[in-house]
Amino acid sequence: MIDNLIIGAGPAGLATAGRLRHRGLNFEVFESTDKIAWTWHNHYDRLCLHTVKELSSLPHLPFPKDYPRYVPRLDLVKYYEDYARHFKIEPHFEEAVEEVKRAGDHWQVTTSKGKTYEARRVIVASGVNRVPFSPFWPGQDEFQGEIVHSRAYKNATPFRNRRVLIIGMGNTGAELALDLSENDVEVAISVRSPINIVPRDINGRPTQLTARQLAKLPFGLGDWLGTQIRKRIIGDLRPFGLETATISPARQLRETGKTPVIDLGTLDHIRAGRIKILPDIQEFTTHGVMLVNGTELPFDCVILATGYRAKVEDFVVGIDPFLDQYGVPKGPIGTGDLNGLYFVGFDNYKLGGILGTINSDSATIANHIQSKS
Repeated sequence: MIDNLIIGAGPAGLATAGRLRHRGLNFEVFESTDKIAWTWHNHYDRLCLHTVKELSSLPHLPFPKDYPRYVPRLDLVKYYEDYARHFKIEPHFEEAVEEVKRAGDHWQVTTSKGKTYEARRVIVASGVNRVPFSPFWPGQDEFQGEIVHSRAYKNATPFRNRRVLIIGMGNTGAELALDLSENDVEVAISVRSPINIVPRDINGRPTQLTARQLAKLPFGLGDWLGTQIRKRIIGDLRPFGLETATISPARQLRETGKTPVIDLGTLDHIRAGRIKILPDIQEFTTHGVMLVNGTELPFDCVILATGYRAKVEDFVVGIDPFLDQYGVPKGPIGTGDLNGLYFVGFDNYKLGGILGTINSDSATIANHIQSKS
């Protein structure tokens, strides 16, 4: 019988394992891939954390002092691997969990290797970005160009001398467009709805830290000030085809879980006409897309920056009543029939970003498990 079975060896699984190890509690980690933090090994080359390092480390082990404030992808990978060694976290690699179901007073876990494990508690740390979300449009099958999800993007090299459309302007879509534009690739972004854009830094100070200070102000004053700062720094983007959301970035995050776009230079390229902003697309054509305004444009490649889904229901039996309207668990601690089930890193409604959520969720879970042990 396994005391604590952790699903996933990404940041969420590592954080939980680190806290349990720190408290002398036993655990086993199951990872579907062959690497610690597989996703970070495979993200696009230029990616750095958008959150400051002092708020982004895992429990009980700060980032090395010589790491930059915004940690680059490869440095982050090294840190995660060092974290696993430090806390003696040795996952069952290439053993995906395929089913988790109640078996009396414990949980029965079946894996891709045909094995079944009994566990007193199961911690789901598979992440909000587990399954790429790829919508389908009319005419898509007849499109003769290439369609890829943003997860497959590494750098601009395969897209040179091609006309590229990115669908979706979240943080990934905005940064991929910037990467392509900086490498002289013809690129446009299709933006369906109003968005919030904030600079990563204002006068050398991280916007994340400013937002945390504003959140402490009473009576919605922080939201109002945040909106005024956004208006002054970002300005009116309608001449470039972008509508700004009517609510503040912080309020949007709290109420919808939608992260504001952290601008790393994309806006400068939009203002300079190097990145074109287009409305939503209506359908694909043989050689491009038809926009909702009736304009038809040619493209050689379409990158879907359309996000991901957690899809916990794919492997946790009976989870549906515990999922919110966005398809993610309602909280870190399962209740009722899900007693003994835990979920770390699914709440994206915090100013600290997903790594801040992982830090707080893992503490909540470790405290609860220790109280029951």
